[in-house]
Amino acid sequence: MASNDPLLQPFQLKHLTLKNRIMSTSHEPAYSEDGMPKDRYRLYHVEKARGGMALTMTAGSAVVSRDSPPAFGNLLAYKDEIVPWMRQLADGCHEHDCAVMIQLTHLGRRTGGWNKADWLPVLAPSPVREPAHRTFPKEMEDWDIERVIADYASAAQRMKEAGLDGIEFEAYGHLIDGFWSPATNHRTDEYNGSLDNRLRFTWSVIDAVRDAVGADFLVGVRMVADEDWEKGLSREEGVEIARRLAASGKVDFLNIIRGHIDTDAALNEVIPIQGMRASPHLDFAGEIRAATKFPVFHAARIGDVATARHAIAEGKLDMVGMTRAHIADPHIVRKIMAGEEHRIRPCVGATYCLDRIYEGGEALCIHNAATGREATIPHIIRKAEDGAKTVAIVGAGPAGLEAARVAAERGHRVSVFEAASQAGGQVRLAAQNPRRREMIGIIDWRLAELERLGVPLTYDTWAEADHILALEPDIVVIATGGLPQNPPLDEGDHLVTSSWDILAGSAKPGDSVLFYDDHGGHQGMSAAEMIAHAGVKLELVSPERFFAPEMGGMNHAPYMRAFQEHGVRVTINTRLAAVRREGNRLVAVLRSDFARDYEEERLVDQVVVEHGTLPIDDLYAALKPLSRNGGAVDYDKLVHGGAIFPRRREGTFDLVRIGDAVHARNIHAAIYDGIRYALRF
Repeated sequence: MASNDPLLQPFQLKHLTLKNRIMSTSHEPAYSEDGMPKDRYRLYHVEKARGGMALTMTAGSAVVSRDSPPAFGNLLAYKDEIVPWMRQLADGCHEHDCAVMIQLTHLGRRTGGWNKADWLPVLAPSPVREPAHRTFPKEMEDWDIERVIADYASAAQRMKEAGLDGIEFEAYGHLIDGFWSPATNHRTDEYNGSLDNRLRFTWSVIDAVRDAVGADFLVGVRMVADEDWEKGLSREEGVEIARRLAASGKVDFLNIIRGHIDTDAALNEVIPIQGMRASPHLDFAGEIRAATKFPVFHAARIGDVATARHAIAEGKLDMVGMTRAHIADPHIVRKIMAGEEHRIRPCVGATYCLDRIYEGGEALCIHNAATGREATIPHIIRKAEDGAKTVAIVGAGPAGLEAARVAAERGHRVSVFEAASQAGGQVRLAAQNPRRREMIGIIDWRLAELERLGVPLTYDTWAEADHILALEPDIVVIATGGLPQNPPLDEGDHLVTSSWDILAGSAKPGDSVLFYDDHGGHQGMSAAEMIAHAGVKLELVSPERFFAPEMGGMNHAPYMRAFQEHGVRVTINTRLAAVRREGNRLVAVLRSDFARDYEEERLVDQVVVEHGTLPIDDLYAALKPLSRNGGAVDYDKLVHGGAIFPRRREGTFDLVRIGDAVHARNIHAAIYDGIRYALRF
């Protein structure tokens, strides 16, 4: 039956009929191999196509020239060998009636650096440094301009040959819009001055591409229409550029961006994370659509179906990008169509995905371990082929809940025991920071799924060996997590306060606090942020070269904003060596790894520490000698397939521990443990 849901209405883009209004905008998951979109890259996009979306935009961005080396795993669109790989990807998505496009760019000053790939000079309209990538580019010469224009045309021709439905140019923070912005274009020739001059390079690229691909191949521009920056491209000029592009007859859609991306703080405003306003630029994109009467796409933290539906119903957008939302759940459209919106795995805005990309890793969702691992981990869990087993899971944090969900989906009889009165473990603790309260969605979604699957959870129960053995389990999963530990101190262990106590509210910040973070992740930073907001005097001390190295720039930004707004002193390359009492106050003794005689003292009211966790493994130790496998796991078979529990002795059950019950890691690691083990039960 036809649906009246605005999101499920088709959209006619020139000759292409898009089956609904939901898309994934271009982004670079860094799954490429040798700059090519091989199997991992293809499977990631095909999964979203299988999940029902109308358009997946690949790459973010594919580079058109050799002197634009990848900044974060970009595809190499200047190589002919990309054509068969892109053809396989397009064919796989087309099988599910999902259109495929690619974003093309020359990164300009935002490139990965002159000391990468072929060690060629970095180009930009003018020699203006981009802080985020720390390169001092050369000003493009006439022969550079001619060459790069030709490279755009060749790259577009390759994509047409690969069978893609279209391309878009990247024009925010890269080379094309570098000519538009007064902040980055200081030229004294015909490429600067009037808006006509600043658009000269853009029109040359578009005309060359049209000559190469013809009038029927779809071409769009993902463009900044307001840099929201005193010295940058103004709203008035950005809207005028959009009008000119729309009226030219040379492009087929606009994909609207607001802001600039040359620093972590600026990028954070363009791509908001948790604790920031959702869909902050949606109304602005709607204004561009109203001004141009032209197809407009947009994505910027549109993470929920209600907002996406509103964007289409109110005529603000023609296609709505739910990009990070699809990293969390690639089957959003399928669930909408099935009347199961409540079962969509929520994007909690943690932005673990982008932080990993910008720090040189690959995109991984904080709580969907199947994303990016489609070759080995399914998004839809199938029943076990060898019958139901009895599975006892101790611990209802993210690892235990994920193991329970997957085991139940596989048809096993699952019981979960939790010592606390609520599920969630350290995720619930993290959500005590008001800015990060969305994290609880990781737990709430799993609890809802376990309720649907009929899995019983027993709270306020400290499970003992006899209790578990009475269930006659086939498999026992220890997901008991860990407890905070102090950093190694010469003295004063009993005088310090744990970051957990701050987050939980069981300890209030003193009037002056020294916070020592020897972990480098959200755990310490979140507690430090809460202390800063309490309005007390705070010094953050880290032994690292920079604070919180386990986080990327996207999450660094809100912490640093809070610290600077509240006058927090940040000290790096320094260790907390000891704490002693002096009257009613504490003396923190600081030392250095670099200077043997260095020592300083701080007189404070409170010393708070973060040094990870130690496993709660008493139950594991008690059950280990009674289990068939003695707790052992065949890691080679865990990774490559086969029976993961070796038979080491007589027994009636196999035993495994996961998450922080093994050692201190993070939420993604806990959930990855939960699913990859439970898939083998």
